[in-house]
Amino acid sequence: MKNVKGRMDERILVCVYYGPNGERLIKRGHKLSQIMNCPLYVMTVDPLPYDDFDAERSNYVDRWRELCDELNVDEFILRDNERRPVSKAIAEVAHTRNITQIIIGQTPQSRWEEITKGSLVNSILKEITFVDIHIVSVDRTLKSDSLDMDFEKGVRAFLRKDEDTYRITFTRARDNLYEGIFYKEIGTDFNNGIFKFVSKHGKTRQVHITDDLVVGEIKEEPNVKLEKH
Repeated sequence: MKNVKGRMDERILVCVYYGPNGERLIKRGHKLSQIMNCPLYVMTVDPLPYDDFDAERSNYVDRWRELCDELNVDEFILRDNERRPVSKAIAEVAHTRNITQIIIGQTPQSRWEEITKGSLVNSILKEITFVDIHIVSVDRTLKSDSLDMDFEKGVRAFLRKDEDTYRITFTRARDNLYEGIFYKEIGTDFNNGIFKFVSKHGKTRQVHITDDLVVGEIKEEPNVKLEKH
């Protein structure tokens, strides 16, 4: 349950994009929301559908969502398959959540480099004139050590029981116990990689796959589908 905020005339929105600076921006927004005792929202925008995310993008989104849970952020907003300009998507969220302050990074990735030139800021201000925009300087040299870049694009897959373990399959069947996304290791002819899925409690989980089989154990749960939030 989210804590009841004492001040509702201020609402903060943090906009993150792929790169090592997303967590820093979220923590900056959280600190400001704590000082002001007001609601905090975090959003990211991507032109691709969630199911087309590669391992890198998926891991970033998973980590941001987990961090938002840890910090008791009011809402994590993923706008995937977004064909409109970034400013339009941000403005829509700002309108619907009554946002008064927006935090964006200075140069997280090339897609957001227009931020430093003022074009995105100007576009946002044309859409919503009542917001204050905070541009946080970030360090391009920061590196992320939490991601393994040696995976192919994720594909829909399933796990079914196979004696004392689980076997990965790419065919829908009634005896499948888990549904998720499989990231195959680059350079292997076998199904070796990582299988990611969402538990019935809404937590992202992952297991390693070696030669079609799960390495380790999985606590039994009903059929779980990977859903967009």
